[in-house]
Amino acid sequence: MNLRGVDLNLLVVLDALLRERSVSRAGEIVGLSQSATSAALGRLREIFHDPLLVRVGRNLALTQNAENLIEPLRDALSKIQQTLMQKGGFDPLSDRQTFTISASDYAVLVLLSRLVKRLEEEAPNVTIHLLPRSREREKMLVEDRVDLVIEPSELLPNTDFPSEPLISDRWLCAASAGNKIIGEAGALSIEDFLAAPHLAYGIGMDRQFNLADQHLAQRGIDRKIAATVESFVLVPFLLRGSNLLSLVLERALVELAVPDVAGFEPPIELPDIHERMFWHPRHTSDQAHIWLRGRIMDAAIGISTGTSRS
Repeated sequence: MNLRGVDLNLLVVLDALLRERSVSRAGEIVGLSQSATSAALGRLREIFHDPLLVRVGRNLALTQNAENLIEPLRDALSKIQQTLMQKGGFDPLSDRQTFTISASDYAVLVLLSRLVKRLEEEAPNVTIHLLPRSREREKMLVEDRVDLVIEPSELLPNTDFPSEPLISDRWLCAASAGNKIIGEAGALSIEDFLAAPHLAYGIGMDRQFNLADQHLAQRGIDRKIAATVESFVLVPFLLRGSNLLSLVLERALVELAVPDVAGFEPPIELPDIHERMFWHPRHTSDQAHIWLRGRIMDAAIGISTGTSRS
C-alpha cells in the first residue's frame, strides 16, 4: 500500500471508532458529523478490505481484524504525537501536559495526594486526572486511556507491562471504639472475628473483594458480610458507632485518623499488599512520562522512609 494515496487523518477516525464502537460518538470525538464519519468508515473498509465494524442487534461489534488493529494503531498514533511534540526534553515548570492515572482511593489518599501537592509548585501547567480502579486496567493501558495504573502487584502477577514497586502495607482489623466485640485489651479471638458482622470492600456489580477478603475466601473462611462499599477511604467512617468489623490497610487508617476508630491485629495472618505502577511500553522513553514516574517514585520513597508527608 502506497501511503501517498492514503489520508492519514483516517487513522484518527479509526482509533475513535475502535474505542467507541459507535459512529456518532466517534464523530463527536474527532469533530466530524455522523455522515462524514460514516463516509470515513467506508473508506477505511476499502483500505483494510474488511468491514471493521459489524452490526450485532442494536450495537456495533469489532471484527477480528479490527481487534488486532487496536494496539498497533494506538502505538503508531502515540509515536506520531510524541514526534510532533518532541523538543528534546520536558520542562515541568513551563510545559503543558495532562496525565491520567487509574488508582484506588487508598492509593490516591496515601500516595498520589503527595504528588498533587508537589505539582502546585514543581509543575504549575501539568494536569493530573485521577480515575477510579477498573477491571479493564490492562485494556485501558493498551488503548492509551490512562498513562499509569497503580494496583497491587498481586492482582497483575503475570503481566508484560513494565512496572515499578511503590509501597507496601499491612492489613489491620478496624473497629469503632465502642464495638462490643473488641475486648478491653484490644484482643480479638478467631471465634469473635467470624461471628461479628463485617463491612467489606467490593468493586463492580459482582463486588469483587479486596485481597485480604479474597485470601480469607480462598482459605474457606466464611464471615457474615453485613455491608459492602466500593471505597477504602469510607470504611473507617462507616465503622464509627457500629459493631461492624472491617479489614483496613494500616497507612489509610493512620492517614485518616478517624476519631473513635482503631486498628487491631487480625486473629488470622494476612499477606501484605505491594502497590506498583504499570504503564505501556510505548511510554517508557517518553520524557514527560519519565518525569511523572520519577515524581511518584519520590513520593513512594518518602512514605517508605518516613521522610516526607507532602
